[in-house]
Amino acid sequence: MRVTDRPLVWVGVDVGKATHHACVMDPAGKVVFSQKVANDQAAIEQLVARAGQAASEVRWAIDLTSNAAALLVAVLIATGQQVVYVPGRVVNRMTGVFRGEAKSDAKDARVIAETARMRTDLTPVTATDDLVVELTRLTAHREDLMADWIRGVNRLRDLLTGIFPALERAFDYSTRSALVLVTGFQTPQAIRAAGESGVAAYLHEHGAWAQGIPAMAADALAAAHAQTVRLPGEATTAMLIAGLARRLLALDRQIKDTDKLLTSQFREHPQAGIIESLPGFGPILGAEFLVATGGNLAAFATSGRLASYAGLVPVPQDSGRVTGNLRRPKRYNRRLRRVFYMAALSSLKVTGPSRTFYDRKRSERLIHTQALLALARRLVDVLWALLRDGRTFTPTAPHTATAAA
Repeated sequence: MRVTDRPLVWVGVDVGKATHHACVMDPAGKVVFSQKVANDQAAIEQLVARAGQAASEVRWAIDLTSNAAALLVAVLIATGQQVVYVPGRVVNRMTGVFRGEAKSDAKDARVIAETARMRTDLTPVTATDDLVVELTRLTAHREDLMADWIRGVNRLRDLLTGIFPALERAFDYSTRSALVLVTGFQTPQAIRAAGESGVAAYLHEHGAWAQGIPAMAADALAAAHAQTVRLPGEATTAMLIAGLARRLLALDRQIKDTDKLLTSQFREHPQAGIIESLPGFGPILGAEFLVATGGNLAAFATSGRLASYAGLVPVPQDSGRVTGNLRRPKRYNRRLRRVFYMAALSSLKVTGPSRTFYDRKRSERLIHTQALLALARRLVDVLWALLRDGRTFTPTAPHTATAAA
């Protein structure tokens, strides 16, 4: 069949880690061909060539933009293809439109192609900046480290409660000095045997916070004198606590090193200075903002669209004569919502427009969470305006005065 017979086709690709499945569909909704493709450059290039033989114009749609799709997207963009993103939730719901309950990669690829054929509002997939990719990997790595940290601290507290509850209550084990203490002393008997001077010497030797050492040693000894009973499993549990504390100290160093690298990488971005100038935004939240938005605002024509993407715009729920009902959105970028929520929370630490706006919302009888969400919505407007105009935040600028109004 000649290319001129099919001037346009849509290619839906169900992305997989080892293989993808592609379905090519013409304007009438007829499947031109459907095939499995290895996640390999040569195989993907062959698919591009075959699709190009079927039509003079080819439009591509994918259901993932994660690492599994990295090579596919890179090859498609390098060959000048038009690519859009069809969210997995959309694919899941569209599957019910087709006959049968079967689930297969071929069917998913067809659903993706059909969705792209019918919709013109799908988000285009463009080349991602190398720096944004690096920030994506670093923020994901940091999330994993923080999850390990929280799990480890909770586990340590649980173990310590089982043999020495007074010591567990005495200190905050998310701090380095407290972890240093339990690498050497886990039981009442060990602390009593060392005495206050022995505990203090151990803390000094292993780099605990110098100013807090006298109080820590005294509190630890007081906890030890409060418990003279030896609890079951003490020896084994003490060994586990010491090992876990050492791992948490090493993990703490990893997190600090990752934060330093993340900060230096973030500040290489041309918009980093603008983002950090807004109260509430530091390098970590700034990096997460760049990752969530792809590093530019090209996809957000207005601040309202950015706010909607962050789930900070209520959704109408009208029916018949009932109008004006609003509900919380269900489909939004949860990571971006968290960024603005945490930025709003952090901005309350300093006196300024954010604090004024928050206090006014509380005076309007909004609860804390509602006032924070309202402030987060306002921060979207301000940050979008700053990035659009290419200027840093100043409290006396017109847009900030509007934000505090």
